[in-house]
Amino acid sequence: MPTFPRTSASVLAATLLLAACGTESAPPGGGNGEAPVQAEELCPTDHSAYGDTPSSEPSLRPSGRASALPLPSAGGTTENGVKITALHSWGPESGCAGVDYSADFELTNQLTEAATYTLTFGFLSASGGAVDRGERTVEAVGPGRTVKGTVTMNETLGNPPAVTGVEVTKVRSVPQAEASSASGTCPKSGVHVYADEGDAAMGLRVVGLHLVNCGTLAYRLDGYPKLELQDEDHKAVDSVRILEGTDRISTGLGGDGSPKALVLEPGEAAVAGLAWRNTTQAGEPVNAPYVRVWARPAAAPVTVVPELDLGTTGRLGVGPWRKDETNRGVDGTSATRP
Repeated sequence: MPTFPRTSASVLAATLLLAACGTESAPPGGGNGEAPVQAEELCPTDHSAYGDTPSSEPSLRPSGRASALPLPSAGGTTENGVKITALHSWGPESGCAGVDYSADFELTNQLTEAATYTLTFGFLSASGGAVDRGERTVEAVGPGRTVKGTVTMNETLGNPPAVTGVEVTKVRSVPQAEASSASGTCPKSGVHVYADEGDAAMGLRVVGLHLVNCGTLAYRLDGYPKLELQDEDHKAVDSVRILEGTDRISTGLGGDGSPKALVLEPGEAAVAGLAWRNTTQAGEPVNAPYVRVWARPAAAPVTVVPELDLGTTGRLGVGPWRKDETNRGVDGTSATRP
């Protein structure tokens, strides 16, 4: 599947001096990020311990003392509530196989409500080129709270170019009350709602909206999901026409035809397609990272982050809900009741 294009929210460049060892980490969830957790000997290639997958569990980093090296002036700059505080190199001298890199950061929720954040970091070579990236999801950060975390490179490279800097390339935040989910604890609504990673080819973009009945009662759908597009500041984007059906964007996407009433029994799922083109001609291109989704008129909204790069087309097609016979979650496993 082609890589779905992402639009940077902002770039916070922070070229940092390398330190040899890590320090203890505080929990990345709610709270002020001051209470340390017990450190343990781990190599940063054990990404699950770093919380690189969505988790509210504390991150663990190798024990030891970091070299007290001063950060350049850019390192103390905070944009969008994120500040990089250290960069670490881990190699054979640390008891690790190969060479890997990690970065420490602080995140402050500048919103007025609790939010879940997805942060994307770029690890840079001395020339400023990208060596690799890392992602970190931090859940349920209270308003005004500051938490600390660590992120590692996505890939374990046997002999990567030396990393001398790191930058925050994208910050995405979703109100905790509207956070999407594909699995785990069933929300009060009784359904998981989420967007897949999408597909892109020749300027055509396609993303699936998925709904899984994780409750104990039947869930009824009839028609199209209601959508509200939002920009990077969570302000509504009103300049885009939302079309019923995807056939006016492209044929053969499965999002045309009249909607049919659906009854999803517990464990069953439905899907609705989003389709658009990123053609850019005269005018200002429109980017809408966030989409609020109402599965049905009385449903509570869920916010997904499909990164809509709509160019100057001004159109987004949405297909009707249809039963998803494959009933697969984002991790490829069958959706089941909790």
